[in-house]
Amino acid sequence: MIRPNLNNIRTVPFPDGYGIRTFQPGEGGLWEDIQRDAEPFLTIDSGLFAREFGHDMPATAIRCCFLTDPGGDAVGTISAWYGQYRDQNCGRIHWVAVRPAYQRRGLARAGLSDALRRLAKWHSQALLDTSTERLGAIRLYLEAGFVPDLDYPGAQDAWREVAENDGFGHLRALVSAARKRI
Repeated sequence: MIRPNLNNIRTVPFPDGYGIRTFQPGEGGLWEDIQRDAEPFLTIDSGLFAREFGHDMPATAIRCCFLTDPGGDAVGTISAWYGQYRDQNCGRIHWVAVRPAYQRRGLARAGLSDALRRLAKWHSQALLDTSTERLGAIRLYLEAGFVPDLDYPGAQDAWREVAENDGFGHLRALVSAARKRI
């Protein structure tokens, strides 16, 4: 999915007591634990953080974040990373996860808003990858202004699958609304 520009990013506050903080050195294991707890489709093994972010550890201090509960404990993750889109540098929303006990509280929505504002400091557009099984995440991304990248190999079939799994047609309306905003 692509967000063609980083204009008009909606500010979404965190629920009372919840917040966001950046990654600190040595917290790769905590990041992996949150991913493991929240991930229903992939196997999260030790060393994943280093494989995903180890090529630029200094950037993790400003681009990788933990979502925190009222006690300050990390209960989710989101990264305002970087990537390539059509041979151009761009921002990348990367590895969004919230522990199941903290889902449906608005943490991912608020975290995404924060991450997009971070990306806007360095980039003019953003991308992300997700899978067709993650209908809730797809809805969240569409609401935040991302649209399908139908030029990506296999994308048309994938979006057809998403449409078939979305029995209420909400995603089609969200895609249309997202396109109007950009």
